[in-house]
Amino acid sequence: MTQQRRLIVLRHAKADWPDVPDELRPLAERGRADAAAAGRWLAEHEVVPERVLCSTAVRTRQTWELVEPELGGAPELVLEPRAYRAEPDELVDLLRELPSVVRTAMLVGHRPEVQELVLGLARGSGGGGGALERLREKFSTAGIAVLDVPGEWGQLAPGRAELTDYVVPRG
Repeated sequence: MTQQRRLIVLRHAKADWPDVPDELRPLAERGRADAAAAGRWLAEHEVVPERVLCSTAVRTRQTWELVEPELGGAPELVLEPRAYRAEPDELVDLLRELPSVVRTAMLVGHRPEVQELVLGLARGSGGGGGALERLREKFSTAGIAVLDVPGEWGQLAPGRAELTDYVVPRG
């Protein structure tokens, strides 16, 4: 019998716009509160990753740093430079590299890439309450998409996952 995997895709929280290069933009005050709220939602719903692939941009790292303490565990963090400005198919390739012992993984990244990734992986319907339609309209900052993925990570392919949740916790 094929094992189920779970993929959590988290868009970084609200970033500030100081006069710095894009990769160095920090979180805004609201983003800091929303990131912690995202961590609380994940813990309350027992959606906790074993491994986290996080873009190396400042705002994604800061988002993760505020999510992680809320989880009550210590997932393995992989700061992944290839996740910054990656095309959706490149993100799929990164996820395919996950070892089979990892049952629940998280990707912390950027829009539009994470939005396109989830829309590409998800089957035509997903989640209660029109989750797929809401995500298609907008993948908000600090938004969380949860997908059930059949089989091994190496078999990850478009249209094979089921979007079970899309939420936007606010702090």
